[in-house]
Amino acid sequence: MWPGSAYPLGATYDGAGTNFALFSEIADRVELCLIGKDGGETRIELDEVDGHVWHAYLPAVTPGQRYGYRVHGPWAPAAGHRCDASKLLLDPYGKSFHGDFDFSQALFSYDRNAEDPASGGTPPRVDSLGHTMTSVVINPFFNWANDRAPRTPYHHTIIYEAHVKGMTQNHPGIPEELRGTYAGLGHPVIIEHLKSLDVTAIELMPVHQFLHDQRLLDLGLRNYWGYNTFGFFAPHYQYAATHKAGGAVAEFKTMVRAFHEAGIEVILDVVYNHTAEGDHLGPTLNFRGIDNAAYYRLLDGDLRYYKDFTGTGNSLNARHPHTLQLIMDSLRYWVLEMHVDGFRFDLASTLAREFYDVDRLSAFFDLVQQDPVISQVKLIAEPWDVGEGGYQVGNFPGLWTEWNGKYRDTVRDYWRGQPATLGEFASRLTGSSDLYEHTGRRPSASINFVTAHDGFTLADLVSYNEKHNEANGEGNADGESHNRSWNCGVEGPTDDPEILALRAKQMRNIIATLMVSQGTPMISHGDELGRSQFGNNNVYCQDSELSWMDWSLCETNADLLAFFRRATNLRRAHPVFRRRRFFAGTPIRSGDQYRDIAWLTPSGREMTPEDWDAPFGASLAVFLNGEAIPEPDRRGERVVDDSFLLCFNASPEGMDFVTPDGRYAQEWSSALDTATPTGASDTVVRAGQTVTLEPRSVLVLRKTS
Repeated sequence: MWPGSAYPLGATYDGAGTNFALFSEIADRVELCLIGKDGGETRIELDEVDGHVWHAYLPAVTPGQRYGYRVHGPWAPAAGHRCDASKLLLDPYGKSFHGDFDFSQALFSYDRNAEDPASGGTPPRVDSLGHTMTSVVINPFFNWANDRAPRTPYHHTIIYEAHVKGMTQNHPGIPEELRGTYAGLGHPVIIEHLKSLDVTAIELMPVHQFLHDQRLLDLGLRNYWGYNTFGFFAPHYQYAATHKAGGAVAEFKTMVRAFHEAGIEVILDVVYNHTAEGDHLGPTLNFRGIDNAAYYRLLDGDLRYYKDFTGTGNSLNARHPHTLQLIMDSLRYWVLEMHVDGFRFDLASTLAREFYDVDRLSAFFDLVQQDPVISQVKLIAEPWDVGEGGYQVGNFPGLWTEWNGKYRDTVRDYWRGQPATLGEFASRLTGSSDLYEHTGRRPSASINFVTAHDGFTLADLVSYNEKHNEANGEGNADGESHNRSWNCGVEGPTDDPEILALRAKQMRNIIATLMVSQGTPMISHGDELGRSQFGNNNVYCQDSELSWMDWSLCETNADLLAFFRRATNLRRAHPVFRRRRFFAGTPIRSGDQYRDIAWLTPSGREMTPEDWDAPFGASLAVFLNGEAIPEPDRRGERVVDDSFLLCFNASPEGMDFVTPDGRYAQEWSSALDTATPTGASDTVVRAGQTVTLEPRSVLVLRKTS
């Protein structure tokens, strides 16, 4: 054993040996435990300590070596300390893990049969070796060939939110041994599908190593979504087709390389707000036993318990310098070593809590702002948590984009016929300047979505009024109850052709609205196929056919897929739908006869304040001037596009729309029509003429002369 170095943290193989480094401010002693093929351990005392980092270099240790730590220190829950050397602890910086947890008494540092397990009494000291996972030394070397990050500008971006297993488990074009894996996701048939939808970025639901919690396993379920991380540097090894220890790392990198070759970015949904160790009754896996008070927010006045801003039992202590370092080191690792292109931060408001209140100038955001690596990738916030004051849509700093929950709610309300939403609908359609312009951000700061993994699928949004989560084993008490959905007249499956036709049109209305809205659109995987979860709006525990994509729907719902492609192709082809700056609403140059945008009534005249305030407004037209785009392209050239007239009719009645006078255009032709199954239409209309929109439909007209 050589002294080694306190940096970098974790296990780092350099081609000759491995450096081990572990932070613990509270430890009295730390033992590195090397696990043999027979499951036995060799304990090595770490004598070198610098700045509370315990370290050593072992020349003989090579990739594939399994290991863990035993931390000797105070067991004093009342003071916030929970060191228990009977627990083989996982490396917080572990790049790969192996094995599984059996959830026996050995994983817990309290007597699970005690009357008061939180009392802080002496732990039972049952050795967890053989009952827990182990960390694995990886080979960091990989042939990236000519890999280059696509660096797609936000205003050219279409995000596709996907689940590694759910996307690939049932695809007939993927070899069986690759289904449900990183290799399967990077398969050409998946990439070709995404390219056909003009997708530029795939946003992966959590792939950091996560835990299937015992409660779900006891019910015969699993933590399908993966928002239960304990390894922030490791790709979840159960998504790897390669079963050898550490093989998930190279397989993940190969997947990223394949996406980059196709010009598709990879964004990770990351969960730095809490860990899988849960509350005071959870298992001791790593952070709790290494330095509980440093890694977690503890309850003021009773340090035995955890502050919980996430609803999952604990919150990471982003105020502590070493916890902040862990988060930042993890982010840099995934960018520099794994070549990912951005992150979506789950319950991001938790990271902004300095004390109780959400502070957008907290230390975490300061670090991100000045970091030369992280500040240059896509940063997407889920701008809320479950704590008081946690809803922070529009309040994140300038570098950040946000899941726009107000966009989701407004579009849902508009198409299900809620009254008095025209003004709000107009704001969301034009990029939500009321939320983002005051922080100097552009329309692309709004990640526009109507459906996501959390909630109804698009097909279920138009098929169910109520959630149906009975399969989750919680008496249908889990999941959001206020879904802003409409079943079109019948709850769930039906063979009524009129209701089926209306549901199909409502799906087309929503996707058409999404694709002509300013901002950055996000599609939820399977919506393009009409995927249903049969009313379950919270499939976090359903690793089954219920949540996996049914690729046979490509044929069953071929018209819907064709409509999606027509809508995304329209957006890609026309910069007027993806402007870099907000609309001004006034002439851009003195010679213009009309504005960059105009709001019109169905009669063709410009809307007045009285029109906006009408209590049951459901129909309007929007003129987008393709010749009044002020921002240049990346080479400084003027951007000129076709002009469009967007006609929206959310009314249950048909509506006559009069095209505006000849100042706007002499003739219009249909570019997208939700009244037809594929969106194709041969409608042509002259200036001042009338075109009739079906009940609940969208017509996108392009200026032809």
